[in-house]
Amino acid sequence: MTVRRAVVTGASSGIGRATAALFRQHGWDVVGVARREDRLAELAAETGAHTVVADVTVAEDVERVRAAVEALGGADVLVCNAGGAIGLDAVESASPDDWRQMFEVNVIGTQRMIAALLPSLRASTHDGGTATIVGVTSIAGHRAYEGGGGYNATKHAQRAVLEVLRLELNGEPIRVVEVAPGMVRTEEFSLKRFGGDQAKADAVYDNVPAPLVAEDVAEVIVHAAELPPHVDLDSITVKPVAQAAPHKVARGELRAKS
Repeated sequence: MTVRRAVVTGASSGIGRATAALFRQHGWDVVGVARREDRLAELAAETGAHTVVADVTVAEDVERVRAAVEALGGADVLVCNAGGAIGLDAVESASPDDWRQMFEVNVIGTQRMIAALLPSLRASTHDGGTATIVGVTSIAGHRAYEGGGGYNATKHAQRAVLEVLRLELNGEPIRVVEVAPGMVRTEEFSLKRFGGDQAKADAVYDNVPAPLVAEDVAEVIVHAAELPPHVDLDSITVKPVAQAAPHKVARGELRAKS
């Protein structure tokens, strides 16, 4: 029986961890990549995933991921999930350092991982298979909103990278999938965005009926990777019903108009 293997970045928490766990539940071999060794150890103990401690913004770390994946026999799927937002400042008052940090992880980190693992992904198709690259972007990469200048810019850029990659790989059996989540309540995303301010992080989801959770997005990612090999879900936007757009979210019970 051929082993199917998925590499998931940002696997220590949130969407990445949920995705790695779900792939394992579906019988896939998984390589989880993240910076926090303790969190990866927990993932390995609970799911049986392989892990590599690495920062996707560091070339030497990405090279270690490449070597580890090739030593295991390659990969069929790459999920570029590592990323994040910093701050909610206006363009005129935003920190260029924050923008630079977001660009490094959301855009450059995605490019580094794709470039490093494309040889393994190509090799997985030699017996008639199809490889899959999934980039986890955001609805912030589709619609701008006030205070989102840096995050909007980096997610628009990440989306553009995936669109260009799809053109460049045309003719090869490699599909490129963008998954763009809306409001997802995870343990860390908003907390990190607001520099550890728990009250501000909680206010994002206050009275919002059923925001998405990490497992909802993981279901979309794994589904896209397991579709018949000729099917490519180019771009998937997934939001809670309560969210119409980044800036328009219903709060309180959802009710049909009488």
